[in-house]
Amino acid sequence: MVYSFNLGIGWASSGVEYAQAYRARAFRALGVPARFVFTDMFPQEDIEHLTRNIGFADDEVVWLYSHFSDFRTAPVSYTLAQFEATLADQGFRVTRDGRRGRLTFSGSKDYCSLYFVDEGHDLLHRVEYVSRGLLVRKDYFTYGRTYSEYYAPLDGRAHLYLRRFFNEDGSVALEEMPDGATTVFRLKDRVLYSKEDLVGELVRSLGLTEKDVVLVDRTTGIGQAILENAGAARVGVVVHADHYSASGTDDEHVLWNNYYEYPFDMHRHVDFYVTSTEAQARLLERQFERYVGETPRVVAIPVGSLDALSRPESPRRPFSVVTASRLASEKHVDWVIRACALAHERVPGLTLDVCGAGAEAGRLEALVGELGAEGYVRLLGQCEMSEVYPRHELYLSGSTSEGFGLSLMEAVGSGLALIGFDVPYGNPTFVDDGANGHLVPLAEGMQEDDRVRALAGEVVRYFLEDDKAAFEERSYEVASAYLTDRVAARWGEVIGA
Repeated sequence: MVYSFNLGIGWASSGVEYAQAYRARAFRALGVPARFVFTDMFPQEDIEHLTRNIGFADDEVVWLYSHFSDFRTAPVSYTLAQFEATLADQGFRVTRDGRRGRLTFSGSKDYCSLYFVDEGHDLLHRVEYVSRGLLVRKDYFTYGRTYSEYYAPLDGRAHLYLRRFFNEDGSVALEEMPDGATTVFRLKDRVLYSKEDLVGELVRSLGLTEKDVVLVDRTTGIGQAILENAGAARVGVVVHADHYSASGTDDEHVLWNNYYEYPFDMHRHVDFYVTSTEAQARLLERQFERYVGETPRVVAIPVGSLDALSRPESPRRPFSVVTASRLASEKHVDWVIRACALAHERVPGLTLDVCGAGAEAGRLEALVGELGAEGYVRLLGQCEMSEVYPRHELYLSGSTSEGFGLSLMEAVGSGLALIGFDVPYGNPTFVDDGANGHLVPLAEGMQEDDRVRALAGEVVRYFLEDDKAAFEERSYEVASAYLTDRVAARWGEVIGA
């Protein structure tokens, strides 16, 4: 069995979660059983909805808290009628507005706030009980009540003092008693004094042997508990980002990325490290040799894969550009929009589709308006990218740091040309400069306006000078190395499958 450990997951997940979903596909192709362990709380959404959305099967998902009960990972199927049946003969009235509702008890100011899975069904994710104007309890459901939170007033606010996680028969499987910075957990036969201890208990309960593999995708708050309790299992740490600070590194010292400092310090307890590109793997090896005096095993396995190359069924839209990412400041989607606005002056038929969601959406929408680009720049939100890429000719990235670049892989898998900065590690991995796209030099101290103009210049060059058919075929050649069977074979070599 292969166990992959992570913290959280969301609707707009990071590349780490998408990398895990691709890994799940590779393990299925190998016939290797795998589980993906998530250790965060998910009060706003059933974890199954989030994991299913990204591509995990229910039996592949382990949630830290429900692991100690007999509840399975499952979608919400608990109905309003089932909840109403628990209220015995009390009189009540239910009102609803979209995904939220209220159940008011007759002759009382007490009520329950109802939170439905969606607007079209009576499936309840959670119920919040309010008595005399005070929140006293929250119940959470899948196909039964999975856990409850209990509250008391403190300093004018509702204070969480207890969580109970239940078995299917309603008996208590686990209790959590948060108290400021500390948390106590109580199982049937023992008391644990931190979340790290709970993670350690989960790892011990797996009964790991030398036949098992543990992959750690995020170590914050859980890495030590995993390493201490993995036993005879082989342990791999997956590196998802740039692993060091170039500006903080000199001939004598290396400044590791904070997220990787602990697992790098524990290299003697780690069987292998996984990077997503050969360039990063070889760099990490050289740095360990130079700064640590050790040579750990570092393997390069792409964090994504392609089931097949995607060729368009109809002609691509001429002069069409697309970019896809979380709408976050570090992705520099604003540079992409500004570059396309500049390029549009030379290529009047140019269009840009921006796919993705995030905190920057409002600011980017305003930027489109400021540039007067509403006629050719569209912010499309979350998209099914397999349908989007084949309609476009060019993928444009403004990012200055990509550990791999799943969107880049998917773009070349659909035959798109690529333009992006010549920065580690993703762009040079997928861009064969001058053959399927262009790498834009990024000099230290280069101003933002210069970066935008440089991107715009390469966009114009592609549309007015390059051999688009040749670039398309070269992208397909690059993408062929990332077909799922090839990536799965690499995993097989590492885990011995």
